[in-house]
Amino acid sequence: MNYTQNQKISQITPSTLVIGIDVAKDKHVARAQDDRGLEFGKRLIFENRIHGFELLLEWALRHAKENSKDHIIFGVEPTGHYWLNLAYYLTAKDYDFVLVNPMHVKKSKELDDNSPTKNDTKDAKVISQLIKDGRYSVPNLLDGIYAELREGVKLRDQLIQQLMITEGRIQNMVDRYFPEFFDVFGDWEGRAAYCTLKLFPFPSQIVKMTPEEILRKWKPFVQRGVGIKRATKLVETAHKSIGINIGSHLAQREMSSLLDQWELFKKQLEELD
Repeated sequence: MNYTQNQKISQITPSTLVIGIDVAKDKHVARAQDDRGLEFGKRLIFENRIHGFELLLEWALRHAKENSKDHIIFGVEPTGHYWLNLAYYLTAKDYDFVLVNPMHVKKSKELDDNSPTKNDTKDAKVISQLIKDGRYSVPNLLDGIYAELREGVKLRDQLIQQLMITEGRIQNMVDRYFPEFFDVFGDWEGRAAYCTLKLFPFPSQIVKMTPEEILRKWKPFVQRGVGIKRATKLVETAHKSIGINIGSHLAQREMSSLLDQWELFKKQLEELD
């Protein structure tokens, strides 16, 4: 049913009841017509709940019976994600469910009343007219492992995006408060560098410490790879820093919060993978 234009049109026969539905967050509007565009009855407003879906089916089946139709095709303009629940409900009951292009809906509104203005009742009629003319597509409603993979990919993309945003904010804070930080460390994600950002991220804190004290702070977290030379360089660099030295108390709270978020997103990403 999703091949050529002619094949789509051929699916709409004199025995087909076409239901166009304008979807929204809480309430949807449906209108019914036949293959020639003759409309049946008044519009139906139904809620985005199970009793609303049942009301839609009852309404559609009544029109089908009254007008001798043995095939029902439902169609919507895909508005956000609000159409998905209805799509899965109707396809689970073996009804044909299709989508129309939002741009086609927009361009077709002027045909009836020479006005592009939007309202739910008008949109539902335009949607049903587009279906009648074969201007629709069949959605790929994923199931089983494919639905799981779709959700997994979506979640992974979200976690990576949040991770990148958090990394950017950490980098921003380092640039403002300790721009010379990377003269000492090549990467803030290294153990010694990360430990420094976690415990004493600002030059105003580091200059009060000796290299030996810094080394002792590092030891529980860094077993090898850094020594007194790196600690000495950190203290010397802190003394020469041009970083901002005001507001550092709550800035450290912000840094700590950002590092906690980064750890959480990293952990969630590893678990998801």
